[in-house]
Amino acid sequence: MLPTLSTLKSAVQEELNSILHYWVNHSVDDKNGGFIGQIDCNETKQFETEKGAVLNARILWTFSAAYPFTNNPAHLDLADRAFQFIDSYFYDSLFGGIFWSIHPDGSPKDTKNQIYALAFTIYGLTEYYKISKKEEALQLAINLYHKIEKHSYDKEKNGYFEAFTREWQPIEDLRLSEKDANEKKTMNTHLHIVEAYANLYEVWPDKVLKSKITNLLIVIDIYFIDSQNFHLKLFFDENWIEKEDVISYGHDIEAAWLLQWCAETIDDITLINTYQTYAVAIANATKEGLDSDGGLWYEYDPKKKELIAEKHWWPQAELWIGMVNAWQLTQDETYLNLVEENFIFVQNHLIDKKNGEWFWGVYSDYSKIEKDKAGFWKCPYHNGRACLELLKRL
Repeated sequence: MLPTLSTLKSAVQEELNSILHYWVNHSVDDKNGGFIGQIDCNETKQFETEKGAVLNARILWTFSAAYPFTNNPAHLDLADRAFQFIDSYFYDSLFGGIFWSIHPDGSPKDTKNQIYALAFTIYGLTEYYKISKKEEALQLAINLYHKIEKHSYDKEKNGYFEAFTREWQPIEDLRLSEKDANEKKTMNTHLHIVEAYANLYEVWPDKVLKSKITNLLIVIDIYFIDSQNFHLKLFFDENWIEKEDVISYGHDIEAAWLLQWCAETIDDITLINTYQTYAVAIANATKEGLDSDGGLWYEYDPKKKELIAEKHWWPQAELWIGMVNAWQLTQDETYLNLVEENFIFVQNHLIDKKNGEWFWGVYSDYSKIEKDKAGFWKCPYHNGRACLELLKRL
């Protein structure tokens, strides 16, 4: 039986509390400082694993965003801890970038400037500034924004380049992860730059920054949204020649609501209208990835006509926001029903009822994907944000 709106909201509140409780109680690294680099699928804390910039930036964002909802001093403490740790160990004071990863002792490990990591750090810092009013957090975010504009922005052909060395020189391996294509311009990085810039604009309404957000939204419209099928195009070279790849259902539905929010943040009526239309069209396209159990499949390879038959945690979380947003725009309750069905799927298969938090995902036979409970890519941001957004919107 599908939950009613009020029971869904209370279940989401309960789940948010559970997610935050897990990270408060399990993620703090009392041995080395900051946060543990990895908790594996067996709940074993790996104190000697490298620590990733993205994990730490997302912890900063999550607890900064959650604190106004919870007023829990432990959540403010975790946000403070994340800010201090990023400021002390991930920020490269010599060259003004963000280390991709550090050793457990805090020394730099992978020193490349992956623009995605700078963007997430801006996103976390600006959210933290909202609750702390610490000028050093805002100034660090502004400094990183200037670094992205100086080094990553393509002044000739528009858009943003993926990655650089520590010294801001060209780098051969541009990939975010092993599964990604080694291309110079990607949907994922553009999506998270504009997300970060919009969050910065909320606390620092700079005219030039606003023009950069406007430009990013136009670039994404031109290159990354497929106007035929309303899926996202993922990879391009520096000349905007596409390298065809998979359909990523999670990125589709994340972009659907997030880009609309960015347009709303700068209050650009034309772009708001454009991205509201896209929000519904992309939500409809994402339905192709839904299974009969309410779960959202991970990816589809159109060339091979092959489904990547896994259901990862984060696309489910983004589905909640994207479909609730489509319901708000259209008042069509079909979208809300999809959220309710997916919530039941998540409760049945992804939430770890024994230890808390969510499993990485399940295969088509519902066996667990044995990857991190917390780690380089397994963070409280997607599911935490989904709960926060639903509490706002419902």
